[in-house]
Amino acid sequence: MREWARSVFLLCLVSALGIVLVAGRPLEKRWYRGNTHTHTLWSDGDGPPEWVTDLYKTRGYHFLVLSDHDILSEGEKWVAVGTERRQFPPERLKKLTAQFGEKQVELRERNGRVEMRLKTLSELRRTFEEKGRFLFIQGEEITDNWKKVPIHHNSVNQVNVIRPPGGNTVREVMQNALTLVKAEAARTGKPVLAHLNHPNWKWAVTGDDIAYVLDEKYFELYTGAEECFNDGDAQHPGNEATWDYVLALRLGRLKGEPLYGLATDDAHEYYKDKAPSSPGRGWVMVRSEELSGDAITRALLAGDFYASTGVTLDDVTAERDGVGVKVAAQPGVAYTLRFIGTRVTDKGFGKVGEVLQETKGPAGQYRFRGDELYVRCTVLSDRKHPSPVEKDEHERAWTQPVVVRGRNR
Repeated sequence: MREWARSVFLLCLVSALGIVLVAGRPLEKRWYRGNTHTHTLWSDGDGPPEWVTDLYKTRGYHFLVLSDHDILSEGEKWVAVGTERRQFPPERLKKLTAQFGEKQVELRERNGRVEMRLKTLSELRRTFEEKGRFLFIQGEEITDNWKKVPIHHNSVNQVNVIRPPGGNTVREVMQNALTLVKAEAARTGKPVLAHLNHPNWKWAVTGDDIAYVLDEKYFELYTGAEECFNDGDAQHPGNEATWDYVLALRLGRLKGEPLYGLATDDAHEYYKDKAPSSPGRGWVMVRSEELSGDAITRALLAGDFYASTGVTLDDVTAERDGVGVKVAAQPGVAYTLRFIGTRVTDKGFGKVGEVLQETKGPAGQYRFRGDELYVRCTVLSDRKHPSPVEKDEHERAWTQPVVVRGRNR
């Protein structure tokens, strides 16, 4: 009986420390960098998929989701080469063949014009994937709308195309897409994630829309494309304020689950620095026991990740009595850690999204008082973003909310 109790204790301990057991040996989880929102010539991106992939892999990304609109990178697709609008420019074709070799670029002449065949995901996997270093996760952008209002979701780690389902209201369109993603996961037996894209693009989705669609558990807190208005404007809240609003409403009144925030590129343009939708602006760092599609997706579903536009974290901890954050500090860069939450009072809520504690420096710990609904941390850097989409944008990172109210203390 003592040996049984000791085994149970050890299993609980390694779980709490973020360790998994493989063949009887402990394996510590590690951080993997990835982008879940990327476009290529398979839809409305301006780069061939191998060109796009090479940009991400050489920048140190560990995983990439090619999320073209309502399509998977499979089958056969040819694009015209030429100087007309929506044709692939000859000078870019020259760069492509110089990078990968003429034998790797398939061309044909049809109806008096040159066409280039796009690489499929299976071909890309053979060229780029490396065990433990780089991985593709299959996905798409489910491109729906309601009365010309864009309501888009990215699905991650699916097998089949998920068609836009439509609906009679914004919230119905949202829910219908999430229902289809759930059905895909059930059908394939694989973990599949859906996140709401760029809610402030054309001011499409409000905080109330997100809060009341209880299955909407992941959203783009930061989208690295112009006109997505991550920080809002004079008439509309920014995504971070919306996040706190949804968390307070969900956890305090609707008895729902928390909302998790991602940073993504929504990249479309790959040949011009600081273009309206360039790569490398925002990403997620996922803590996983291995670099595989299922493992990364399970970690995302569990909220074991943080969002970043340039700040790297050494560690994020969530204990029974508090949360801690440690930055991988860069020389000459100053950091501020803002622990943010919403308190419960006798009259309902306190200030939504209140700064509960501000810590100067690269590491900090916040101890729960017990009246918080949730606590999360925004890490601010004094270094400006090298390719900003907002005015006076600095590098940042965001940890996921830890639910406190009702937590076993």
